[in-house]
Amino acid sequence: MHFTLATVITALAFFVAAAPQPAKQRGTAIPLSKFSPLVDADESVDFEALNFHIASTTAKILRGFGNFEKNTGASHPFAMKGAQKRNSGGLHLPSLGDRLNRWFGTISVGTPPVNFDVMFDTGSSDLMLPDIDCDDSCDAHVMYDPGASSTSVELGKRFGVDFMGGDGAFGFQYDDNVTIVGLTATYQTLGAAIHYSQGLRIGRFAGDGLLGMGFQALSHYDASPVFQTMVNEGQTDEPVFAFNFAAPSPELYIGGTNPDMYTGDFTWAPVTQQGYWQVNIDSIVGNGQNVLTNVPAIIDTGALLIHGVPSDVAALYAAIGGIPSPIAQGFYSFPCDDVPSVSFTFGSTSFPMPEESLIRGIDEDDPSQCIGTIIAGNVPFWIVGTRFLSSVYTAFDVWNERVGFATLA
Repeated sequence: MHFTLATVITALAFFVAAAPQPAKQRGTAIPLSKFSPLVDADESVDFEALNFHIASTTAKILRGFGNFEKNTGASHPFAMKGAQKRNSGGLHLPSLGDRLNRWFGTISVGTPPVNFDVMFDTGSSDLMLPDIDCDDSCDAHVMYDPGASSTSVELGKRFGVDFMGGDGAFGFQYDDNVTIVGLTATYQTLGAAIHYSQGLRIGRFAGDGLLGMGFQALSHYDASPVFQTMVNEGQTDEPVFAFNFAAPSPELYIGGTNPDMYTGDFTWAPVTQQGYWQVNIDSIVGNGQNVLTNVPAIIDTGALLIHGVPSDVAALYAAIGGIPSPIAQGFYSFPCDDVPSVSFTFGSTSFPMPEESLIRGIDEDDPSQCIGTIIAGNVPFWIVGTRFLSSVYTAFDVWNERVGFATLA
């Protein structure tokens, strides 16, 4: 019996279509571990470290403004010339537990691959690791050794990053392979630091480096960020990554969203200016009162607290019975036995903050007063950090330039 070529091709196509097909993987989860750099062994808050973190967060945002202008040739709409110095004090706040955390996960770099723990930061866009030739500022970190990686390429470029008040990190740029749970970005630009800033040293920073997940416009190297490189190289099924900061299974999900971590549909907020993950909060409600509307904000997984425009924050606390706290400029307190309700609305969906997310600690001078996690910042917009993000499931869609929020499962 003979068959025409057309008949054979048709039959093959039928059998291929009928054969069981492997399930398409939507994404991959990276477990996150937490580190509490602002809490002492007695569970009180290290106020000096907290103030340092707040100033560092502001410095990071301002640094991004400079990178944005260098890379795009235009000033960022929120750009400002400098940050105000925050007054500080020596008060320690007891009974905070593990509410102030940074979150870290593992990546591998080079050939053969070497594992590094990094903080995944949507408020910046670059990968930075300590170099094998780093001075003692990098002690106890895993070091990147470009000479030991067959895929490392020296770019002949230096970098220098001012973290706060002249305290910075500097070193050299390389291209190398970067892998996150089996997904690889090839020829990925990274910075290998020969000096680390104070805030990146062991004791204040548990990881080895930083992995920025903002847009390229913020890149100090003017290079594609790691996740965007993976998307461009077809490594992910979806151009989306998502965070769950809630116990018992905090994770970063690469290449989609994890349906086990949330319920219902996402509410999507469009990015209003590419660079940061910058969106508008449609309203902020305090004790049932619609206090603020159309609030510009940056969604920043590298920030611990919620920083607001000073006049906005004053209006919010006035509506919920809060008063300025004497511990430092920009902090507010409210009665511990009457914790207010605060919610953030995106689109038509309201996302309330749990009581524990609103409380930073107790005022030692007046134990009836609790210090709030919403503070008056030094920038003309809001920075929404992990104190809010720990109460929602958050997705970041690169191609569609939007941030999605869903209710935790």
